[in-house]
Amino acid sequence: MSFDFKVFRVRALSAIVFAGLMVGGLFWNKWSFFALFFVIQLGCLYEYQKLVALIKVSYASISSLHKYGLLLLGTLVMIRFGSVDISINDIGLPTIANWCLPFVLGAMLISDIATKKFKLQNWALSMAGLIYISLSLALFFQLKKIMSSTFIGDWGFSIPLILVATIWVNDTLAYLVGSLIGKKPLSSISPNKTWEGTIAGVFIAVLFVSKIMGMYLPIQEKYILMISVTAAIAGTFGDLLQSKLKRLAQVKDSGKMMPGHGGFLDRFDSILLASPFVWLILQLLF
Repeated sequence: MSFDFKVFRVRALSAIVFAGLMVGGLFWNKWSFFALFFVIQLGCLYEYQKLVALIKVSYASISSLHKYGLLLLGTLVMIRFGSVDISINDIGLPTIANWCLPFVLGAMLISDIATKKFKLQNWALSMAGLIYISLSLALFFQLKKIMSSTFIGDWGFSIPLILVATIWVNDTLAYLVGSLIGKKPLSSISPNKTWEGTIAGVFIAVLFVSKIMGMYLPIQEKYILMISVTAAIAGTFGDLLQSKLKRLAQVKDSGKMMPGHGGFLDRFDSILLASPFVWLILQLLF
């Protein structure tokens, strides 16, 4: 994979704008945090449905209520299992999600049956999307709570920031090193990724994040190192999983959300697999 400066410039500029939005969402307040992952969840789930419809032709024929209801269902799942700490008129969003979940699910099911479009395989694919995307993003809210009530204040953004920063540095360095000196393909699933770029990306990302974050966050460096290593390795497999889906769907990108990067799934594929593993590691540790 040769280095293309024009492509890199487009990727870099769009990444800077995107990073600003991400950081704003993570740091501002609980509403911005929710809004950030609400948009990510909708974008990823929508693109997932498009890819699946290209892979399995029968999925393209699901009822409209099933198709768009899944986006609402995914949001409710994220709120419920993320235990989102937001209330409307003193009623918590998770409570509202509990009320709405069975009605939305029932409406989707009745719509498919009434239109004679019900297929168990299609429902299995939709549920897989909820697990892959909605439940994964719900864990960010759980990760936020770990450091939300410390004796020195609210540092809830810390662990999500470590995870996201690791993924960003890993992706960037893997692309740069792979473009400049990469020779050996990492996998036939994604021939543009190289072993040289992957190893360099993981190593530098873990070293950079653990050292820099360790200077400013109230978390021991050994724990930051564990989070960063887990995120980098799991994120690499998340990237390969998304590449496999795109190959099956015979498309280059899942969407056109970011110039030079592709769609929501192209940008967040690593995060979707990294968050469950980081969450699991922290559950085992604490």
